[in-house]
Amino acid sequence: MPPYVVTQSEAKSAARAMFQGRAALFDRLSGVFDNARIDRRSTVAPIDWYRQPRGWQERTELYVAAAEALFEAAAVKALAGAGLQPDAIDGIIFVSTTGIATPSIDARVAPRLGFRPDIKRVPMFGLGCAGGVSGLATTARLAAAEPGSHWLFVCVETCSISIRLDSDDPAAIVATALFGDGAAAAVISTEGHGVAKIRGAGEKLWPDTLGIMGWRVEDPGLAVIFDRAIPPFVEAELAVAIDAILATMGLTRADIDRFCCHPGGTKVIDAIETALELGTGTLDLERRVLCDQGNMSAPTVLFVLDSLIQRGLPDRVMMTAFGPGFTCAGLVLEA
Repeated sequence: MPPYVVTQSEAKSAARAMFQGRAALFDRLSGVFDNARIDRRSTVAPIDWYRQPRGWQERTELYVAAAEALFEAAAVKALAGAGLQPDAIDGIIFVSTTGIATPSIDARVAPRLGFRPDIKRVPMFGLGCAGGVSGLATTARLAAAEPGSHWLFVCVETCSISIRLDSDDPAAIVATALFGDGAAAAVISTEGHGVAKIRGAGEKLWPDTLGIMGWRVEDPGLAVIFDRAIPPFVEAELAVAIDAILATMGLTRADIDRFCCHPGGTKVIDAIETALELGTGTLDLERRVLCDQGNMSAPTVLFVLDSLIQRGLPDRVMMTAFGPGFTCAGLVLEA
């Protein structure tokens, strides 16, 4: 987690001041701060940084510095958990959609972390909230293609940098109430004794849904795209998508002991429980992560997985996340 913690009441108060000149719009939507059921979030800058208009250069400079720090912290923790030194890693998958850096963040930190000069690097952009599951699945495929190799998956998102005070789009206020920053990492290999085995993964991409979720690239910075149709879309479409992904592995929903889902928001969590015919409150860890960290985009589902591991990983778990496209990513883990 980044170093700055903002309570939801502080965020609401600051946002009211930030959206000066659009008081009527803010008052109409301010209830989202209360209904989000988020207590606190961590951000890559102190709250005063967000009070001033920021352009692409300032946003990018903050993204690079913060993403490097978060990458290092998550990578070091994952390597320690796996009992490996950096020079044992053969490849890195790096997922991030909230900033742009060329050379990519993995290239910037690799020398000082001690990775080998011949390490393979695959930076991935544009996956949004689905990146935690899609990135993990891609890492597993590459590790399986080179038996005995060790791959490091690192996912960093700095959603707060995209806060836009100049926007009249209601989605800008919703994002201000939901978004936090964070990072997660994991080591994937065909050898060793990890906490779980990846059984398989898959995705579902719906046509004609590009406008549901994503970024608009504008002069001051990225502008979030959130469609109000996301929760009802999830409720209507998720079950069929999940059943199709499971079928490729010879499984059904009855074979899954616990779903591990990206908690995009309280309405999305409710929609998932309805769609998958789970009891109300089943996704308790998802709600807890959302409460304590907010929606960090791609890393959030990995925070849920970490909580699930600490509580005791069930025999078979399916991770799910939605992202721009509009797409659903699924991955099955076995303890």
